[in-house]
Amino acid sequence: MASPEPPPFVRLAAHPLRWSLLTALAGRDLRVRELVERVGQPQNLVSYHLRLLRDGGLVGVTRSSFDGRDSYYHLDLDRCSAALTATGAALHPALLRAPAPAAAGVTVLFVCTGNSARSPIAEALLRQRTGGRVAAASAGTHPKAALHPEAVRALAGEFGIDLAGQRPRHLDAVAGQRFDHVITVCDKAREVCPAFPHRRHWSIPDPAAAHDPGAFRRTAAELDTRVRHLLPELAAAQGKEDRS
Repeated sequence: MASPEPPPFVRLAAHPLRWSLLTALAGRDLRVRELVERVGQPQNLVSYHLRLLRDGGLVGVTRSSFDGRDSYYHLDLDRCSAALTATGAALHPALLRAPAPAAAGVTVLFVCTGNSARSPIAEALLRQRTGGRVAAASAGTHPKAALHPEAVRALAGEFGIDLAGQRPRHLDAVAGQRFDHVITVCDKAREVCPAFPHRRHWSIPDPAAAHDPGAFRRTAAELDTRVRHLLPELAAAQGKEDRS
């Protein structure tokens, strides 16, 4: 009897270069030239394998809002999670993974330009997802006078979170504070944000630029997905620190 074909995720991710690209994109969004530097392969070869990963649904791409000639690649975390779950189940039901516990006592800062939509949404979602066990904060490089009303409505309507009393604040307001993780959620902020240890980037388009109220709900949903998949990473990093 012929052996069954490996699941699609195994066939796609098992290639050494594609696995290196997936690993490089784990937890952060990167441009092609940054991926070329990380994997040490020619750009045409990297672009070819990125296309295969995109066709397979494991990697997505967004146009940079800082420089329209650039694009950021990111893992489609929900699809990767589903593919990994199906791969484990194809081998043995016992390999289905249980959710990882949430970290506690970790500090995370989200940064965007205006601190009026993306970063406060991410802050609120992380706080809600962890029941306040993670100390989440947000700030902007050029903060607006107030939160965008559509951001407030999106969180209240979809997640039951009230941000009505919150105000944007400048990045200078958190200068000197220690953060375990700093995440820029705006391409413009990434270019001007001061250097922090453990900094990463999520390329999230500005929902206000879409001139569509539904863009704020989509942005909140995407950030919630990112936050959900961040939690096991925070817990794993904390576990390593506790054991050291």
